Amino acid sequence: MTVRLALFDCDGTLVDGQAGVCNAMEAAFADAGLPLPDRHLVRRIVGLSLPQAIRSLAPDASEAQQAEIDLAYRSRFRASRESGALVEPLYNGIAELVAALAVDGWTLGVATGKSMRGLEHCLATHSLTRHFTTLQTADQHPSKPHPAMVQAALAETGARCEDCVMIGDTAFDMAMAQAAGVRALGVDWGYHTTHELMQAGAETVATSPAHLRELIG
Repeated sequence: MTVRLALFDCDGTLVDGQAGVCNAMEAAFADAGLPLPDRHLVRRIVGLSLPQAIRSLAPDASEAQQAEIDLAYRSRFRASRESGALVEPLYNGIAELVAALAVDGWTLGVATGKSMRGLEHCLATHSLTRHFTTLQTADQHPSKPHPAMVQAALAETGARCEDCVMIGDTAFDMAMAQAAGVRALGVDWGYHTTHELMQAGAETVATSPAHLRELIG
């Protein structure tokens, strides 16, 4: 039996998590005594693993300072999640899309720069956990665009490259799909532009969850 696997990025694709990321990153930089990063730049690194994101935002900081930011970010983000202050709303139409794909017989997964704890909390908050078979996160694998997350999802589900599609809002997602040899579909409601997605290898870019379902096929 052919396994058709649809892998989703999380922040910027399933949920709009930018506020929580930006708030925690600003607090972490402040804790480390460094100038706050531009929010536009922070949004653009969403999807990378935390260490790589911090290196991008603070390239001139010492390794010790980068490590301090890393620890502070994790602490701040966890505190926000545990206090109930964290808001990661689903994009309109995503819940319906996920349910429809499951009914259509797709095996669903997530490949994200989030931690496993953060991803599980996010999916549970929106009652989506039951729909996803494979969860691949930054605390298990190298950062995007390394293909490890996709490769692990393929191995875990038994899907072939030609029967897998990676769906995301950043060039990192599209480049990861290209590196893994699977289809790459972009979405235009996230943090990178349509032009950037196409340049990174997107087959095409969806303009809504309903459009995305048509493109997935």
